Amino acid sequence: MIPALFAGLWLGASLVNGLTPMGILEGLFDTAQTYVVNVLADSDRATIIVFTCLIAGMVGITTRNGGMKALVDRVIAVARTRRSAQLSVGGMGLIIFFDDYANTLVVGNTARAMTDRLRVSREKLAYLVDATAAPIACLALVSTWIGYEVSLIDEAIKDLKGLPPTSAYLLFVNSLAYSFYPILAIVFVFLVGGTGRDFGPMLNAETRALGGDIGAKNSSGSDDEMQAAEGANSPPSFAILPIVAVLITLGTGLYLTGEGDSLVDIVGSADAYKAMIWSSLAGTLVAFLTTLLGRSLSLEGTVSAWFGGLRSVLPGVIVLILAWALSEVTGELGAADFVVRNLSDTIRPELLPVLVFLLAALTAFGTGASWGTMAILVPLVVPLCWALLMANEQTADLHILYSSIACVLTGAVWGDHCSPISDTTVLSSIASGCDHVEHVRTQLPYALSVGAVSILLGTLPSAFGLSPYICMALGAIALFLILKKVGKPAGQPAEEPPHDGAQRQRDHA
Repeated sequence: MIPALFAGLWLGASLVNGLTPMGILEGLFDTAQTYVVNVLADSDRATIIVFTCLIAGMVGITTRNGGMKALVDRVIAVARTRRSAQLSVGGMGLIIFFDDYANTLVVGNTARAMTDRLRVSREKLAYLVDATAAPIACLALVSTWIGYEVSLIDEAIKDLKGLPPTSAYLLFVNSLAYSFYPILAIVFVFLVGGTGRDFGPMLNAETRALGGDIGAKNSSGSDDEMQAAEGANSPPSFAILPIVAVLITLGTGLYLTGEGDSLVDIVGSADAYKAMIWSSLAGTLVAFLTTLLGRSLSLEGTVSAWFGGLRSVLPGVIVLILAWALSEVTGELGAADFVVRNLSDTIRPELLPVLVFLLAALTAFGTGASWGTMAILVPLVVPLCWALLMANEQTADLHILYSSIACVLTGAVWGDHCSPISDTTVLSSIASGCDHVEHVRTQLPYALSVGAVSILLGTLPSAFGLSPYICMALGAIALFLILKKVGKPAGQPAEEPPHDGAQRQRDHA
């Protein structure tokens, strides 16, 4: 994604300077000296980068000091059966909501011994890890994703004429009700774990695991910086306290910087960037202090752990900077105006969210990058949606705008789940000790099922005015019925070969 974004930035800068040999050369130097520098000079964008780095550093400390592992071990202790083991893994995925990489590596590596002992296949563990990592991180009000998503929305609404006064953070919060895929993906995780039913290749993998073959693969290559340090033995509170500090400081910051009588007015007028910086700094300081006072790590080890967490998000930060720079150059070229001009009279507003969801999914599937997909589509989709609403005199229907924003973000997650070249898909395989091809093969039917239900019972009817909460409930019921109808308990292969009577008796025994 980084070379692709740089190539697009260079081409855009060359077009601005004139597509001549000299213009191409000037465009190359302008990528850094003009567009990237302008991005970094913007205080709001710099705030997002600092916030992301501080949160990632906090995650690195709470992981290396052993607090995160202790928290996960506490959850694992209640697992006694295959079903409870799967539900425990899903619960751990929800607890580590602030970063998808940390979620994947911590949960996968920590839960593997438990799921192996209870004969849960490595394919199932990889699915449970993958299906709760990005979905919960993209929904959480505090995560390494939130700053990125809010910044893209903020950039996209700056020049929208006629849009009622609002903030990018409030638009993001309102879009959560239309985030059908990640919410239903999490629901499906608990349906699969709670019912003990599976279908497709996953059913065969679980049946094989019951026979003792869990599908183990050497998991070397997992990121040591995102695991507990050797000898670190912190209590779960060392992971909980920094998270609590982040949540309390964020809420306090939004309240202090906002104005109005209602909660919506306060959050809408609040300085979300300032509140995010305060909260990430508070969480990092609490993580530092608990680690040092508890003597879990030395000062050098704590600083090293902070840098380890920062390094885990560095590729994402680079993608973000290049995406912002690309947005600058496409703004100069009038790309959004071009798209709006050519499509605003040809698409019905109610159909836009579905089209956006599918486009985001295809882009993320092909690139394996959900963040890169968001960076490409948010600056184009938001102006297009608003132009469609204005052209059709539907500017009061803000639910279509909320849904379109949600569909970029969630469609990217869906395509990322289905893609074999996705970073989180690969990390899920590594952390779970699962063959990567088998992880993709067993997860794909589940991701496609949830995606189809999200479109047919979520995005489409909600765009035409049905309450998103009713749509969410219908989607959850549909997934339960699908699992009940198609799924089977492990031990019953998806396609049983014919047996003679004697063979059936032996199999039963």
